[in-house]
Amino acid sequence: MNPPYGGNEKEGVKVNFPSDLRSSETADLFISVIMYRLKKNGRCAVIIPDGFLFGTDNAKVAIKQKLFSEFNLHTVVRMPHSVFAPYTSITTNILFFDKTTPTIETWFYRLDMPQGYKNFSKTKPMKLEHFAPAIEWWNNRTKINIDGFDKAKKYTIQEIADRNYNIDLCGYPHEEEEILPPKELIQQYQEKRASLNADIDRVLSEITSILGIQDREKTL
Repeated sequence: MNPPYGGNEKEGVKVNFPSDLRSSETADLFISVIMYRLKKNGRCAVIIPDGFLFGTDNAKVAIKQKLFSEFNLHTVVRMPHSVFAPYTSITTNILFFDKTTPTIETWFYRLDMPQGYKNFSKTKPMKLEHFAPAIEWWNNRTKINIDGFDKAKKYTIQEIADRNYNIDLCGYPHEEEEILPPKELIQQYQEKRASLNADIDRVLSEITSILGIQDREKTL
C-alpha cells in the first residue's frame, strides 16, 4: 500500500474512526483502515512518511500501540530521501507487518542512497536494483553500525514502548545537510509542525488537567 499523506481530513471523515484513533493526517487514518481490513495471517507492506514514526501525539501513539499489540510489525525499512521526486521529497519508510501474533521485536534497516546518486528525480528514479542491499540483508539479518550510527538494529517491544512509541530509529545521520527546494522544504516542515503541534496540545491538556485537579482541591 502507498496511501496518500501530507493531507488533513475533515471532522466528517474522522468521526468514522474510534475516538482514540482520530488523527487529522490521512496517512494515520489509512493505517487504521489497513489494520481493520487485514485478514488473519494476512501480510502487508505500507509506505508511510517519517511523521508517523516520530509522532507521539495521542492518536499516533494509540495507532502504533494497536499496530504493535495486534500485529507483528517485524521490519521497518528507512528509505532514502527524494524517492517520490519530483512529486514530494518527504522522507518515507516501508512498514512490513502481518496479522499473526503481537510484535515481540522489530528490525530497522536504513537503505542508503546508491553510490553516485545525490537525489532521485523524474529522469533518475529509484529502481528495483537499488533495493539489492536491503534484500541481501533481509535474508541474513545482522546489526550494522557505521561511523557510530546504526544502519540496522533490532528493538524489543519493551524498548519501543519505553520510547513512547517513537520509532524514528536507524535514520539518516547527515540528513540535515540536504538543501531542498523552497516548496518541498515548506511541505516537510509543515508535516513536522503538525506532529509537534499535536505533542504540544497533548502536554498542555495534561497540564490543564493537573491544574484543574489542584484548583478543585484548594476549593475543597
